[in-house]
Amino acid sequence: MTKTRDILRKLINPFTTRHDSGNKVNKEESIEAIVEFERKAFQYDTLVTATRNFSEKLGEGGFGPVFKGLLEDGREVAVKRLAVGSRQGENQFANEASLLSQHKNVVHLYGFCIHGADRLLVYEYVANESLDKILFACSNDCPKRAELNWQRRYSIMLAVAKGLLYLHEGTQTPIIHRDIKAANILLDQRWVPKIADFGMARLFPTDESHVNTRVAGTNGYMAPEYLMHGWLSPKADVYSFGVVVLELVTGCQCHSFVPFPGTDAKNLLEWSCLT
Repeated sequence: MTKTRDILRKLINPFTTRHDSGNKVNKEESIEAIVEFERKAFQYDTLVTATRNFSEKLGEGGFGPVFKGLLEDGREVAVKRLAVGSRQGENQFANEASLLSQHKNVVHLYGFCIHGADRLLVYEYVANESLDKILFACSNDCPKRAELNWQRRYSIMLAVAKGLLYLHEGTQTPIIHRDIKAANILLDQRWVPKIADFGMARLFPTDESHVNTRVAGTNGYMAPEYLMHGWLSPKADVYSFGVVVLELVTGCQCHSFVPFPGTDAKNLLEWSCLT
C-alpha cells in the first residue's frame, strides 16, 4: 500500500498548489485528492475476475491491449493494460489516471490498478467502438456505416465540440488532448461520442498564449505551428477537430486521401481550401 500511496502522491503532485508548503488548506486539498484517488483504485484480482483473466480483447492501443470486463456491480468496463516496462506506458498511465473527467462527451475513467509492474486503467465500456471503424468502413463490412446519416454526423460534430470546450474551459486547469482524431472518439449505443485516450494530454497554464513542448500526435491531425515549432495551445486541438469535421463531411480519411475527380488537391485539407 505504501508504494501505491507514493505513486498516487506523484500523480497528484503537479496539480496541487505549492504557493505555501505550510498552508493548511493546501494540505487538506492534497489529502482529499489522495483519498479520492485511492477510492478509485481497483484490486488486481477484481480486474482478473471481471475480464475473465483478460480473455476478451477489444483491440490494441499504442501502449497496450484493451479488454472487455464486467464488474460485480454490473458495470461493463474496458480495461487498458499498459505494456510492462514501457516508459511511454508509464507516462500515459500517469496522464490518464490524473485527468479524470465527468463530462458526457469525455470517456469516463472509473479507476486504475497498480500491481507489481502492471499498470491498468478501467474505463466505461462504449458499445459502438471508435468513430473511424464505422466512418471509414465499407457498408458491406460494417452495417452501422449506413446508419451514420447526416443528422448523426452533425450531432457528433457538436458533441465533440462540447467535449473539447469542457476540456479547454470547463476544468480547473485547461487540458489539451493533443491527439484528437476519429480513432479517439468512441460512440455509445445511442451514438453519443466520447473523447478518449488521454495518454498524450497536457495541462495548460491559463496565463500563457502557448507553451513549447515535444511534438506528439498523429500525422495529418497536428496544427502547423505545433508540428513545426512545438507551440502548443488549445488551438492545436481545435485544428485537429477541424480535420475530423472534414472527415465526417467527406467520409475520407485524412492520411489516405484519394483525390476527387476534377481536382488537383493532394490531401483532404488542400481540397477543403480549393472547394
